[in-house]
Amino acid sequence: MSRLVTEGLRTICGGPFSFSVERGECVALSGPSGCGKTLLLRALADLDPAEGDVLLDGMSRNEVPAPQWRRRVGWLPAESSWWFDRVGEHFSKPWKKSDESFQWLEKLGFQREVLDWKIERLSTGEKQRLALFRLLLNEPQVLLLDEPTAALDHMNVGLVEDFITTYRRDAGAAVLWVSHNPEQIARMADRHFQFAGNGLEAVQ
Repeated sequence: MSRLVTEGLRTICGGPFSFSVERGECVALSGPSGCGKTLLLRALADLDPAEGDVLLDGMSRNEVPAPQWRRRVGWLPAESSWWFDRVGEHFSKPWKKSDESFQWLEKLGFQREVLDWKIERLSTGEKQRLALFRLLLNEPQVLLLDEPTAALDHMNVGLVEDFITTYRRDAGAAVLWVSHNPEQIARMADRHFQFAGNGLEAVQ
């Protein structure tokens, strides 16, 4: 079902946060810099300690080994990390070099030759699109997206938005999307929450 539920979640920046993201739904999060948006996403991905609970299809994150949880609840940070010389070396987990995988690359604006590129030739925007590809190879049920298009030009913003829309529709994935762009939120989000005090309030 891919339904994410938080129950009284508290991070070091605030809470309690109690909300749900339904199968195939996109929920936007906004708020000023430093209010705790990234910390909330990291807590949901079980990367930082937090009080309260997070449930995926009724199963608590406390009942699932952290690496398994993070494959199902995938976090895309605002700045991706790259540690080897070439792009393809970052896909250490065996992945199917199938037509579908290469179609994903193409939909994100790349040809398969990108796997042989050196990391140093990539722009910030190219790194971000490739980080999204890398994340989705795990086929997560939930996407936690921290400003995934902030470094992209208009054309590539459209590519990423279309790609994520297709993925959440086809996979039934729940999406929590941090954005500062009101127009993007209007295009992409079914619901919108903004940080207010130590919690969240719905934006009508």
